[in-house]
Amino acid sequence: VQLQASGGGLVQTGGSLRLSCAAPKRTFSNNGVGWFRQAPGKEREFVATINWRGRDTYYAESVKGRFTTSRDNAKNTVYLQMDNVKPEDTAVYYCAVAGSASGSSQPSQYQYWGQGTLVTVSS
Repeated sequence: VQLQASGGGLVQTGGSLRLSCAAPKRTFSNNGVGWFRQAPGKEREFVATINWRGRDTYYAESVKGRFTTSRDNAKNTVYLQMDNVKPEDTAVYYCAVAGSASGSSQPSQYQYWGQGTLVTVSS
């Protein structure tokens, strides 16, 4: 199953960026989706997750109030709106599809992973 993450790039501190993650309908419409990131030299960390209906979301403390995840099941796409970004948000961002309808902060709960998109925040 191929997940296509896109939207990464270079952005200045305080700016905004929107990431997208597209997936095949059969693996997406009834499943939670998560966002993770990995900065150079660091371990992968949880960023945000959204359940299959899009009604329940959960965020890491480091991005709460700045990032928003949403989904459009008709388009089989999940979004991560990143506002007021900081240099410490610089990382490769990955989307992943969970094995259940709810989301999770645990990588082990995800079955499929995208290839990642690089976000670089300049100071």
